Amino acid sequence: MKTNITTGLYWFRHDLRLIDNPTFNQLCEQVDVLICVYVQGYTKELQGSFCVGNTSKLKETFEHQSVLALDADLRHKNQYLLFLDTPSHSALYDLVHKYKVTHFGSDWHPGVYEQKSLQALHNDCPQVKFISETGYSLFSRTDLPFELEDLPKSFTPFRKQVESLTIDAPVEALLKLPSAIEPSPEVPQQLLTKGVVTGGEKAATAQLNKYLFGTDLIRQYKQTRNALDDWDSSSKLSLWLANGCLSVRTVYHTIKQYEVQRGANDSTYWLYFELLWREYFQWYLAKHQAKLFYFSGIQQVAPLSEFNQQTFTRWCEGMTEYPIVNACMRQLKQSGYMSNRGRQLVASCFVHELGLDWRYGAAYFEQQLIDYDVASNWGNWQYLAGVGADPRGHRRFDLAKQTATYDPQAVFRDKWLGSEQ
Repeated sequence: MKTNITTGLYWFRHDLRLIDNPTFNQLCEQVDVLICVYVQGYTKELQGSFCVGNTSKLKETFEHQSVLALDADLRHKNQYLLFLDTPSHSALYDLVHKYKVTHFGSDWHPGVYEQKSLQALHNDCPQVKFISETGYSLFSRTDLPFELEDLPKSFTPFRKQVESLTIDAPVEALLKLPSAIEPSPEVPQQLLTKGVVTGGEKAATAQLNKYLFGTDLIRQYKQTRNALDDWDSSSKLSLWLANGCLSVRTVYHTIKQYEVQRGANDSTYWLYFELLWREYFQWYLAKHQAKLFYFSGIQQVAPLSEFNQQTFTRWCEGMTEYPIVNACMRQLKQSGYMSNRGRQLVASCFVHELGLDWRYGAAYFEQQLIDYDVASNWGNWQYLAGVGADPRGHRRFDLAKQTATYDPQAVFRDKWLGSEQ
């Protein structure tokens, strides 16, 4: 009879799923009883000093839905999610000592806060075994054909070195989980919300299968991806990738499955190409850490811009002199989403036409975007501001030309601006 009971605590952060969650699986296989934790408001702890408002209700709603869906999946396996609304370090530290936790698990993430918070717990709980595998990116650090400090300075040389690497298959969800340490409580009523899109692992899987196998929309992805306002023009998988309802490895292997069954073309490759862009920025953040938030970026060259509250507010509210920008910003505020093309246009306008400090634009996106990813968001803003990974530097979009190309009949502007143009 076993006398030494092992107790695991798993902190769900950017991995709100059970399928392809290697850290969670590994922890479960090593413990007798398990505590699953989610810290409410954790994402608010991540926001930097440039944020000038609160996280949007649309973003919060999607996150709540994702958390509730995870809790429901855990309850089907006689587990549950313990919801905490206190600062993460003190709450987790208290749980470790209260329940004599022997094993602690949390998925590896390149974020500055994510790494510091785990290291702080590691320092304060030396008696605990920590487990942290890579589930948020396509590759682990040991997969990369170079040392992290030798990460290429721009995307293309990175892509050429990694795009042919073998990518691990997603790991299956465990059929059985360790016992819960205490009986499951009721689900917090304040989390029961509805939104414009549905969060959660099941919703993510449904969107992935629909976009590929249900509609064949992926076959036209390269041609349609720049559309400003059409749900089917792109996969929209970033919504679920951002908080980990879906793993990027699952997306990759589903694309490969599609290619085997229905054939490959430029568009199926291009969706993988976009996953590689996401991947590049994850390692960009892992390497540069806090420099991702510096005004001078990784280039250490301060741009000729500054913060002006009135101009910034007009941009946020979609009240600039550029209708295409205004339409994009209204779309963001009302839907929590903006196309990749739209993000490039409004960021270019922010930096070049309005001459504003790019960090405030990045922080506003952090508050508003349902699919906010710290590495992709801040990395792309550095790129547009000329202080990041763009080899050409200070890229500027001709807004009139972009409008003529992507909204020639003013359909997008009419929808979001009406008679205000």
